[in-house]
Amino acid sequence: MAPTMQAPPPIKAPPEQGGSTRRPETGASGSSMYTHAEDDGNGEGSTCGRVLILLSWLLVIVTMPFSLLVCFKVVQEYERAVIFRLGRLMQGGAKGPGIFFILPCIDAYARVDLRTRTYDVPPQEVLTKDSVTVSVDAVVYYRVSNATVSIANVENAHHSTRLLAQTTLRNTMGTRHLHEILSERMTISGTMQSSLDEATDAWGIKVERVEIKDVRLPIQLQRAMAAEAEAAREARAKVIAAEGEQKASRALREASEVIGDSPAALTLRYLQTLNTISAEKNSTIVFPIPIDLFKSMIPNNQAPIKHPDMSL
Repeated sequence: MAPTMQAPPPIKAPPEQGGSTRRPETGASGSSMYTHAEDDGNGEGSTCGRVLILLSWLLVIVTMPFSLLVCFKVVQEYERAVIFRLGRLMQGGAKGPGIFFILPCIDAYARVDLRTRTYDVPPQEVLTKDSVTVSVDAVVYYRVSNATVSIANVENAHHSTRLLAQTTLRNTMGTRHLHEILSERMTISGTMQSSLDEATDAWGIKVERVEIKDVRLPIQLQRAMAAEAEAAREARAKVIAAEGEQKASRALREASEVIGDSPAALTLRYLQTLNTISAEKNSTIVFPIPIDLFKSMIPNNQAPIKHPDMSL
C-alpha cells in the first residue's frame, strides 16, 4: 500500500494593525488560500533568498543616504501596506499607519484603503415570486477590514464585492412577493446585508449597510394598482355615506317623535329657525301660516275648481 501524505496544517492570518482580526477561508484541502513566510522553506530561509537579501542590504548601505528615499515609505492613518518579500507575505501582517521600511529590488507592497466605500447598485430587472417584473436599485456601504486577506485571497476585492451585491439583490428579490418588496424594505435590506457580509468575509471585506433605494413598477401595473385603489376608495366612500344617511334618518325619526309628543316644540323649532335666518341678514323671511286659520273664510257651498285636464 502506498503511503499517504498528510496536508500541512493551515496557517492563520496575522491580525491587522488598527483593525479587526479575521481568518482566511480554507479550501477543500484544508489549507488556507495563502501562507505566510516561514522560518524553513521560504524565500528568506533558502540560500538564494538570503543572498538576495544580503545584496539588497549592501546596496542600501553603499547608496546611502539616497537609498533612504526609496526604502522609507509612508501610509496615511486610513491606509495599510501589505509587503511581499521575494513574492511571499512578510510576517507581522500589514504595516501602518506611519513610516515603514522596504528593501529595494526584492520588496513590493500594496496600499489598501480602509475607509468605507459606497457602491450604487445599478437598477436590476427582477422577476418576483408572484411573476411581476420590477426594477430595483440599492446602495451598499462596505470597507476593508483585513488588508492582508483582501490582497492575498482575491484579485480585486472591490470589484468582486460589487458583482456579488448585484447578484444578491436579484436573488433576494426573486424570493419575495411584490407586496413584501414594497412594504418590508428594512427586512430585505437586513437579509441582504447578512448574506453579503458572510460571503465577503473570506475577502477581508465588511459590509456595513445595505439600503433599497427605489422599486420601479411597469406603467401598466401602476395604472392597474391606481385603478384598484381608486375603486376601493370609492366603495368605502359610498359605504360611509350610506351609514351617514342611515344615522341621519334615525335621528330625524326620533326628532319627529319628540315634536309630535309636544306641540310647543314645533313652535320653538320655528322660532329657532327664524333666529338663524335673521343672523344671516337676509331680506326675505318665509313665515309659515297654518291652513286651519283659513278654513272659516272658505264658503262651504263653493264648487271645487276643476282642472281642465281632469275628467268629469
